Amino acid sequence: MKNKVIREVKSIFIIILIAFTLKATIIEAYIVPTGSMEDTIMTGDFLIGTKFVYGMRTPDWIGIPYTDIGFSLPYIQFPEFNQPQAGDVIIFKYPRDVFQKYVKRCVAGPGDTISVAAKQLYVNGHEFKLPPNGKLNYGTFDPKALQRNIFLRDQGNRDYFKSLAIPFEGEKIPINDNTNLEYLINIMILDGHRVSVATDNGEYEFTMFDPQDVMRRKKRTPPSKIISEYYPQGKKITPWSELIKFNSSVIQALRIDGRLFSELNEYIVEQDYFWMMGDNRDDSADSRYWGFVPRSHILGQALFSYMSLDFNTWLPRLNRIGTIIR
Repeated sequence: MKNKVIREVKSIFIIILIAFTLKATIIEAYIVPTGSMEDTIMTGDFLIGTKFVYGMRTPDWIGIPYTDIGFSLPYIQFPEFNQPQAGDVIIFKYPRDVFQKYVKRCVAGPGDTISVAAKQLYVNGHEFKLPPNGKLNYGTFDPKALQRNIFLRDQGNRDYFKSLAIPFEGEKIPINDNTNLEYLINIMILDGHRVSVATDNGEYEFTMFDPQDVMRRKKRTPPSKIISEYYPQGKKITPWSELIKFNSSVIQALRIDGRLFSELNEYIVEQDYFWMMGDNRDDSADSRYWGFVPRSHILGQALFSYMSLDFNTWLPRLNRIGTIIR
């Protein structure tokens, strides 16, 4: 009897180990909670994505699922079959809270230039057509209107987004009084550096974790507790915080990995970046609002829906099962 129990435990352990290994290296599973990709992907779709197309890699974090309790690990990246391309539907870690996964369509890659005019997306000056199942729901913003939560604050709005270049590995960004520090600090943090600013009240460290997104994930944590960790009560601050003004005096107080910004002439970008947008353009919180997705955050390419639930009735949508994502 004892030997039988031991064999059963071993069998279960092996099954769990195989499942974990597959998820960590071969496939990526994702449940779609919002309608930002409708009607290509529907709210309630359960997706399977492939990791090996963009290069399998060993786990880079181990911890308790659905929490941020754990620790990061150095990882090994295997050779990829393809690089992410414009048009691919990609599953990735959300840059402003890496414990959340997003799925969007890649519309531009490293070195490309994007802009939006009257809802029409342009990449390198050429029209990037809305996918066949994409949609536009609302009227068009005024060209002069500014949305407060738009990326880099002064890029315009979701329908009129000023021209912006996507960073690429090896790109040299000059550091001087004309540098867009919000842009640069975003990239530095995503590249894995520690960026801080010294003030009369102590040193504050920049973070890509947006408190609003953290509150959305940590629904059981009192919002006041999360907010208290950020400037001015706490020692965290986001590059897009409205409480900080980037000017010539601030640059003198900035540090990267302990080194003063004023000692640097340039910053060399350490990885490629991508621009992601939802097919449901008017109802998509995408790169227009939170910026670039680094290569290190990309998990896999969405392949098909293996299950779909209508969240209103909690009944399966049989017509969505097996739907290929294009």
